Amino acid sequence: MVNRCDAVPSPVAYGRLLKHDEEDQMQRTEHYQTVVIGGGQAGLATGYFLKQHGREFVVLDSGKRIGDGWRGRWDSLRLYSPASRDGLPGMAFPAPRASYPTAGEMADYLEAYAAEHELPVRNGVTVTSLTREDDRYVVRANEACFVAEDVVVATGVFRRPRLPEFAGELDPGITQIHSSDYRNPSQLTDGPVLVVGASHSGSDIAYEAATAGHDVVLCGPDTGQLPAQVETRRGRFLFRVLFLVGTHVLTVDTPFGRRMRPHIRHGGGPLLRYRRKELAAAGVERVLARTCGVEAGRPLLDDGQALDVRNVIWCTGFRPDYSWMRLPFETGEDGYPEQYRGVIAGSPGLYVVGLPFQHSFASMLIGGMGRDAERVARHIATVPAPSGRSSERRTAPAGRQVAS
Repeated sequence: MVNRCDAVPSPVAYGRLLKHDEEDQMQRTEHYQTVVIGGGQAGLATGYFLKQHGREFVVLDSGKRIGDGWRGRWDSLRLYSPASRDGLPGMAFPAPRASYPTAGEMADYLEAYAAEHELPVRNGVTVTSLTREDDRYVVRANEACFVAEDVVVATGVFRRPRLPEFAGELDPGITQIHSSDYRNPSQLTDGPVLVVGASHSGSDIAYEAATAGHDVVLCGPDTGQLPAQVETRRGRFLFRVLFLVGTHVLTVDTPFGRRMRPHIRHGGGPLLRYRRKELAAAGVERVLARTCGVEAGRPLLDDGQALDVRNVIWCTGFRPDYSWMRLPFETGEDGYPEQYRGVIAGSPGLYVVGLPFQHSFASMLIGGMGRDAERVARHIATVPAPSGRSSERRTAPAGRQVAS
């Protein structure tokens, strides 16, 4: 049976809905002032501030548990920022300040954060579309509809893995893994490994594969490196400086920040934990050429080398995917929504949090996105709803919730 959702039922429409008792049992419509799509750190931080403003909201997350986005990363991943900078507003990260949490510890922290602040997170809710109907936003997910005056998109950037078109032309005997599916070296076939993409994730995975006994080639342009290892005292000092500059200097409000933004979004970050020295010591061969095609089933570099490898790990990032947002909004050349301070122009009541370099370099850091979330929540709380209607909820038959 096809599920149906009426965005904002009028008295006539509401009466019509009550006639469809069987469908009502399978379908529910819930009304809130604000719906937050995404229950990662950006969505939870936004929820924290919405609650402070007394906003009625729900956070929708596709994971079975809060933090599953982190639990799905590779096993050995540790954050590149110290625990002192890994907390969200209202709750410090429960670890020594100079330690570097694992992905699993970050996931557990997010779960504890939502419980501590009693945030209304709904897990296992996969959003399929976002539309605007009768001056309200309609979020369709699974067999439910959520109707709201405002929507905050906090889905993050790890949506659609970026793979070159020629990846399918490689010899079928070569094991191919995107970094989003990589967990540990046990997934690799015996033999040489090519890691494509020489940013910090590529260097981490290349280092791990090399220490597991593989011959590893790490290819891609040089993205720079931190002058000191991130986990040293000097490295922590440099991170504090980077955080300060990334918060106040590298912003969309400064000429330098605007010049750097496209490079930071698409050029890959510098080497942090494993730099050139550590990679060389582990036996990783560093090649500055790009992987540009396939020759006789083997990956071909733009310097003419065709590499005889048994594994290719694509650390090539992700593409933005907003195809589910069936709304009139503009995207930039990079595919991200055009916005300022999280407010999407042309769609009143539509917001975004958690974009890379949303307002500043620090926007992509756990310790920096709280500022973006606070501004979005404040804007939502102070700008009148476009519909001008009350958001008071009342319960309807068959579990429906209908706005007055």
